[in-house]
Amino acid sequence: MAGITAAQVKDLREKTGLPMMDCKKALTECDGDTEAAIQWLRERGAQVLSRRAERETAFGRFGLCCSMDPPVGAMVELLCESAPVTQNEEFIQLAQDLAEQLARGPGAADGESLLAQPSPSKSGKTLAEQKDELFNRIREVFNVGRLVRIDGPCGGYTHHAATVAGVLLEVQGGTPELARDICMHIAAMRPSAMTIEELDAEEVQRERAILREAALQEGKPENIVDKMVEGRLRNYYAERVLLEQPYVKGEGKQTVGEFAAEHGMKLQRFVHWELGKK
Repeated sequence: MAGITAAQVKDLREKTGLPMMDCKKALTECDGDTEAAIQWLRERGAQVLSRRAERETAFGRFGLCCSMDPPVGAMVELLCESAPVTQNEEFIQLAQDLAEQLARGPGAADGESLLAQPSPSKSGKTLAEQKDELFNRIREVFNVGRLVRIDGPCGGYTHHAATVAGVLLEVQGGTPELARDICMHIAAMRPSAMTIEELDAEEVQRERAILREAALQEGKPENIVDKMVEGRLRNYYAERVLLEQPYVKGEGKQTVGEFAAEHGMKLQRFVHWELGKK
């Protein structure tokens, strides 16, 4: 057949986003058939991916989709090999598409089942195809890590700077803006539970025993030690329990629980993830 034209190569490059030389080679291998060349490039990319699949993916970002109406929220961890890729627009779009599909689709138990679903931004393609095409262009391994969906009104917040964090918060009442502010508080203050009752009972008992022993060592009378201990436990709760923490935007004048109640908002549950921490 006649040689591959520059127009054919340009057309294939626009469709795949791959380098000119790769596109020319694919067209040459497929006798100028563009659709066959696209499939050839996909298969070649899959072969490269299989050889690199075990590479460490220590970087990444969180895709977030949250809404009060309709009441739903989802967060997905998308991992990659290097820090610069986390700022790539297509990588950011993939993370967002994963979260949006998880929130608005039928749900998914794991990354594999989520990737098999349609891409919200790439008509006619699955999320897996979107991911594989991005691999073909960037040649880094991407892995879907943790994912969560909440079927209820949600606010959210992600932070992609020195610490990469994501927060999803289920609420009743309030506004998306107020819910986001509390999510920012969660990202900064890292509570381990919503309420005192949700704290690990054994850890609380250990702390109570330590405080009691300290009070006895101070020579306090037995009959007031237990009251002192319960008073001092309030500081322990204020460090670890969201509703008991001083609200960071309230300059210490209110707890998070008091702030939420004042604005007609009830906090139901939260998910707080940091990249690299389980």
